[in-house]
Amino acid sequence: MYIARRRGRLIATLALSTKKPWAIDKKYFCASRWPLYLTAMAVAPDHQRQGVGRLCINAVRRIAAEWPSDAIRLDAYDDKAGAGEFYAKCGFREVGRATYRSAPLIYFEMLL
Repeated sequence: MYIARRRGRLIATLALSTKKPWAIDKKYFCASRWPLYLTAMAVAPDHQRQGVGRLCINAVRRIAAEWPSDAIRLDAYDDKAGAGEFYAKCGFREVGRATYRSAPLIYFEMLL
């Protein structure tokens, strides 16, 4: 778990794990010996578009390099309200799309 605070208030959160989340299908990703899965990333609405998300992604990259890991994987909701565009702008590569339990998903990966 990773959290970001500003003036004592929680403004962002995310989780990193070596365990594959249930909604991710590994067949879409490059071969990896030590992937990390980024889940539950959220930035408080009143702090979005202020660089907080990018700071979180930079922290994820630093943590992954120290872990060690060779890839960061995630899924994003494939909708206007989803974060797919954000992850692409942060350097993640789209590797596939799928639907899991009626939820359209975009899979992203960053190789380290």
